[in-house]
Amino acid sequence: MKKILIIEDEESIRRVLKRILLQMDSTYQIDEAADGAEAIKKIKENDFDLALCDIKMPKKDGLEVLEESKKTKPETAFVMISGHGTLDTAVRSMQLGAFDYIEKPPDLNRLMTTVKNALEHKELVVENTKLKKKVSKKYEMIGESEKIRQIKEIIEKVAPTDARVLITGSNGSGKELVAHWIHQKSQRRKGPMVEVNCAAIPSELIESVLFGHVKGSFTGAYKDKKGKFEQANGGTLFLDEVGDMSLSAQAKVLRALQENKISRVGSDKDIKVDVRVIAATNKNLKKEIEEGRFREDLYHRLAVIPIEVPSLNERREDIPLLIDYFSKKIATEQGMPLKKFTDKAIKRLQAYDWTGNIRELRNVVERLLILGGKEITEKDVETFAHKN
Repeated sequence: MKKILIIEDEESIRRVLKRILLQMDSTYQIDEAADGAEAIKKIKENDFDLALCDIKMPKKDGLEVLEESKKTKPETAFVMISGHGTLDTAVRSMQLGAFDYIEKPPDLNRLMTTVKNALEHKELVVENTKLKKKVSKKYEMIGESEKIRQIKEIIEKVAPTDARVLITGSNGSGKELVAHWIHQKSQRRKGPMVEVNCAAIPSELIESVLFGHVKGSFTGAYKDKKGKFEQANGGTLFLDEVGDMSLSAQAKVLRALQENKISRVGSDKDIKVDVRVIAATNKNLKKEIEEGRFREDLYHRLAVIPIEVPSLNERREDIPLLIDYFSKKIATEQGMPLKKFTDKAIKRLQAYDWTGNIRELRNVVERLLILGGKEITEKDVETFAHKN
């Protein structure tokens, strides 16, 4: 059921607009405001899908209502209506976030079409907001330890820039979370984030995956194909396990970073790319350089901002928070009742040697929720935590 607010100082016009809206759809809930101050109060107290707003009104004009409302209820769609409008007023309305601008007296068909489109647009805005929140929660960083706090501070500083970041840490420690946080807090968040697991791609295919190929460039290349660099254009490319990349591919990645252009396998044509590269590895790249397996010049290109993610054993104080987070998440996903962990059970888990880091802890929490009693006790931990 859609809620619409008519903001108009003339009662006769409010009455006409209300009649038109109810003829469009009798289920619309219509509210009215006779001046700008009343409108702002009602918008703050209610969740309207749409506001039809006059420009010239007492107390506060329509542009002031629009500007203030967008600060508190940005999802509410606004259609501005005025009999004294100018081009400047129309432009200003759109700059402040209005969906559309209509002159008085409004054409009936135009008004009905605009109302329909504005309500559909509002639904899309709300849906996109929900999706973004889901993505954000999926990659939420849980922890209040000093090392995690420091990482969050670095992310806040580096994310708005285009600086390249090299994330290091052992398997399962959360390197992917750091990469996603940087992307989500960056100016490129509306663009794609493309992930490549360099360790999972055969060395003979890595160049094709990264840079694409042209038809006939090798056996099986039946058509032209874009690589990950092109797919990530305007966004972020996350090179996970970059230490496993072949030297040949490293040379091409270095060129892409230096010149902001790539060429597909089998082609000598340059393609410009606008990509921010974030890399991650569980290897000691300085040792890899010494042993001739990683290019030093590429290392310095990637490690403009180095971030080392601590192992779970280095941040044991975060384990209670992680247990609570995983318990709620898993219980929701699996449709099972939420179980409480006793203090002794948590302390026992804090004392374990977590060689698999966060990933291992999540698996153990899930196992305990499924196999443990109504309350997860120290005995449950001893029985099930590391059962193979």
